[in-house]
Amino acid sequence: MARYTGPVCKLCRREGTKLFLKGTRCLTEKCAIERRAYAPGQHGQSTGRRRKASEYAKQLREKQKVKRIYGLSERQFRNLFDRVLKEPGITGEALLVALETRLDNIVYRMGFATSRRQARQLVRHRHVHVNGRVVDVPSYRIRAGDEVKLGDASRELVPVRLALEHFARGQPVTWIQVDTDKAVGRMVERPTRDTIPIAAQEQLIVELYSK
Repeated sequence: MARYTGPVCKLCRREGTKLFLKGTRCLTEKCAIERRAYAPGQHGQSTGRRRKASEYAKQLREKQKVKRIYGLSERQFRNLFDRVLKEPGITGEALLVALETRLDNIVYRMGFATSRRQARQLVRHRHVHVNGRVVDVPSYRIRAGDEVKLGDASRELVPVRLALEHFARGQPVTWIQVDTDKAVGRMVERPTRDTIPIAAQEQLIVELYSK
């Protein structure tokens, strides 16, 4: 499946906010959006003079932003939305919970990788174990009580060690527990909207896909 491989800073500029697609580098380096706070392209600087964005434009930009934060293609994102649409409860919240409980995102949240892109690579290269068995599907759904662990050799990888060192200085989300020395973590409870640290207006996405 085709995946964006271009400069990720261009995506941040297009959405007008930091998406933290480079992991810790977004914290240690000056982001392109700070130097050029306008959309990319030859007409980027003129976006501020355009007419007020329509409701559809706002909905589209919110969907693109969330989709890019989690690194999904349009088809993956739409298929996920169609699945959560059948679940009980608030659709927007269910969508964010489904995104947060993907295995690649859990690996990122547990500090085994500095970005979701790096976490996805760890999963695909069979470095990640779920409840004692190797899982190489980034979209695998993690449930409360599941244990996620890196293989013994995988813990010695330089990118993993750097990620764990940085993670030890930060604050993980409240719904996971992590032992950085053993590179093992557990999702202790299902996340809720209040415990998902994503600045998103998920209702706009629901409105967009409900048309």
